[in-house]
Amino acid sequence: MPRRNIDKSGVRNSLKPRREPYWGAPVARGLYLGFRRLAHGGNWIARLRNEDGKQVYRSLGAVSPENDYEAAKREAKRWAKAQAAGVESCDVETVADACADYVESLRKAKREAAAADAQRRFARTIDHDPLGKVKLAQLREKHLTAWRERLEAGKFASLPAMRGRPATPKPISPAGFKRTLTALKAALNRAVSKRYVSADRELEWRDVQPERDADGRRDVYLDKAQRRAFLDAMDADLRALAECIALTGCRPGDPAAILRKEYDGRTASVTFRTKTGGRTIPISQAAKALLDRQAKGKLPTAHLFTNGGKPWTPQDWVGPVKDAAASVKLSPETVLYSLRHSWITDAIVGGMDLVTVAKLTGTSLAMIEKHYGHLVEGAAREKLASMVFV
Repeated sequence: MPRRNIDKSGVRNSLKPRREPYWGAPVARGLYLGFRRLAHGGNWIARLRNEDGKQVYRSLGAVSPENDYEAAKREAKRWAKAQAAGVESCDVETVADACADYVESLRKAKREAAAADAQRRFARTIDHDPLGKVKLAQLREKHLTAWRERLEAGKFASLPAMRGRPATPKPISPAGFKRTLTALKAALNRAVSKRYVSADRELEWRDVQPERDADGRRDVYLDKAQRRAFLDAMDADLRALAECIALTGCRPGDPAAILRKEYDGRTASVTFRTKTGGRTIPISQAAKALLDRQAKGKLPTAHLFTNGGKPWTPQDWVGPVKDAAASVKLSPETVLYSLRHSWITDAIVGGMDLVTVAKLTGTSLAMIEKHYGHLVEGAAREKLASMVFV
């Protein structure tokens, strides 16, 4: 098989279009780089004899100023190295493929809430964005940097319009980016562990980090009058969901997932099985009255809180919650999570110890101290001011 000087653009341009690539000199032992001439332009093809003695091929993309002979040769060597490391050829080739595979793995592990959260984040920020189309083997830190810039500027392709609402994306918050990046890294790390991509790719996303203190404090606090007005502006189904958050300090996903059998009216306790796993907590009389109403006439496996008879999803409540907040002139940053923040704030200021707050809300003591430690300090100062020690 004659070899061509395909590293020279003049030689490539003089070749006749054909399906069989024109092969150049070997770039490593058993590894060749070829050029498939098309009617307009052409593509790079790598060829390797594997351990079984079979010839395997890999498309390395179209020839371009960025993807020139030297770039294709480097990519061919990376591919050969990945093959030697046991990276498998499969349907998981792009970033979006890796994200979908990660979501499926969560569902197989019966982590439905985590799967739904990751799927929602990927649908909003990756599936319709250029990053989703990037092949894992070609993923670079520059792709992630450009993606981050699009998210922070609100200039990314998001979900298609739903229920008549515009699909124009908004700039992502530092906290939102942190959570989305965490999910993306988990998907990419799984792709490495499953040998969908070579382990050396991990260097490309390892150093991509969120802003320091990206989580910040949950600053939107609603006083009791604001909470009542907020709830009154909602329809019956949404109000029930929101009221559960306001009365227990749970996450929005907790009541959305709870089944009738997970509420025990005799002991006034409920079991939430979402983000942090199962936790059974006691509830107040006001919360018990709400759950008693929601549980009436429902079978054990029925959802306790529903949206027109169907299970709630975050996509269902985001728009109506924003509308309700706007109608009573609350901060544009008000979300269902604001009710959780308000409950935690009142509990701490009211004297509940942090360990109990952490247990009831399903978070760690460290996270409570990080986000609400300033409240404890303020309460301590007030108590000290009222005490006489000498």
